[in-house]
Amino acid sequence: MPLGDILPEIAVLLTAVAVLLAATFLPRDRQAWCAWLALVGIAVSLLLCTMQVGSSRLTFSGVWALDGASTWARLMILATTAVALGLSPDWVKTDRRHGEFYAVLLFSCLGAMALAGASDLMQVVMGALLSSVTGYTLAAYHRDWGTSVEAGMKYFLVGALANTVMVTGVVLMLGMAGTTDFAKMETALGAGASAPLLMLGFGLVVVGLAFKLGAVPAHAWMPDVAEAAPVPAAAFLTVAPKIGAAIALARLVDLFPTDAFAIRPVIAVLSVLTMTLGNLAALWQDDVRRLIGWSSVSQSGYALMAVTVVGLTEQAIPALLFFLLGYAAANLAAFAVVGHLRGRTDRRDYAGLAATRPVAATILVLSFLSLVGIPPLAGFVGKLELFVATIEGGYAWLAIVAIANTVASLFYYLRVIGPLSFGKAEGSQPQILGRWSSACMTIGGASIVVLGLAAGTLLALFQTASLLPVTAS
Repeated sequence: MPLGDILPEIAVLLTAVAVLLAATFLPRDRQAWCAWLALVGIAVSLLLCTMQVGSSRLTFSGVWALDGASTWARLMILATTAVALGLSPDWVKTDRRHGEFYAVLLFSCLGAMALAGASDLMQVVMGALLSSVTGYTLAAYHRDWGTSVEAGMKYFLVGALANTVMVTGVVLMLGMAGTTDFAKMETALGAGASAPLLMLGFGLVVVGLAFKLGAVPAHAWMPDVAEAAPVPAAAFLTVAPKIGAAIALARLVDLFPTDAFAIRPVIAVLSVLTMTLGNLAALWQDDVRRLIGWSSVSQSGYALMAVTVVGLTEQAIPALLFFLLGYAAANLAAFAVVGHLRGRTDRRDYAGLAATRPVAATILVLSFLSLVGIPPLAGFVGKLELFVATIEGGYAWLAIVAIANTVASLFYYLRVIGPLSFGKAEGSQPQILGRWSSACMTIGGASIVVLGLAAGTLLALFQTASLLPVTAS
């Protein structure tokens, strides 16, 4: 058990414990120190994870994949956590459990990282459960606000069902394949192992991972959490678990030979249902946070496009990684603007924002345009790579459906962008949260532009990202 292979995760774990202990003994007016401690731990983990770039091996008896896909995904998850931590001090400073919030956030980050590196079904279950249990706590952290508690309860109920279904699927796959190890399972599948119960088990595991993705059929929690969870928690929960789950699902799909199982068409159908439902539900939302939540559901559908063609084209993993990177930057920037404006969420409250808060308005517009896929922003390159990879993988019809959904999504983003840019503000200038939120908002907005302009360099790095175990089909 080479502990050096999981040093980034150990750093996050030890930091979470240290933050929890500090929060226990620090006076209430010093709880913000816990945020600095958490950020230092994340910085150390980022450094350790960066040192693993280029590694490609299975470790810890094959349950942990140290490859390009997991390394880049874990870097994204850590960066997402850092932004969520930056949004937190001003948001939760009046909460008596101020310090504990950072510890729960770090434990949830650890669960998402475990999903990204999982190369064994039991490791997938562990990562999903750790991410879920901490996520329930984050979603309902405003326990004095009924809407937040309701969102946390819905998240818990959907999660309890989805995780139970996933564990049942793992049991079925173990029984039929004789192992939970991905490498051994791949060998068995390549030798022609097939049974209805094995396929049923796979389907149930997909349902569990769809919950973490916020995809059909376990998507219902996403808009509620986006609307009612603390803004830092909403920003984190709509991004970090999605990254981990997308890599875990891609790794699982890659185990199946491309010509022996109808796995990929099933994922393609889920992709269509997810992006279409998310976009249709977002069309008439007047709550900006809920709109972002439904948008996050639709973005999961786009991510599933890359999962569909894993093993069919070498561009699948680079496209998935860059799409997730662009999505994370845009979604985090959008939530940072909402947080900076003290959580204002009614669409009408954003009218005239370009005149009263021009920086916040500009960053929100950039975020929405990137989520649509307007050049030269990061979201444009991410979606373009997805479309190209999907067509190369033989699913041109899926790319056409995705393009139609992209055009439709522009409508609900414009329902916010239009009044924001050309409407007349009512009342006084919107109050802002503080310097932490301002910094996160600015970093998020700059990232959207910089990632789009540096797309060529990043895609070159992602081209070498492997996905272990290497498929033999």
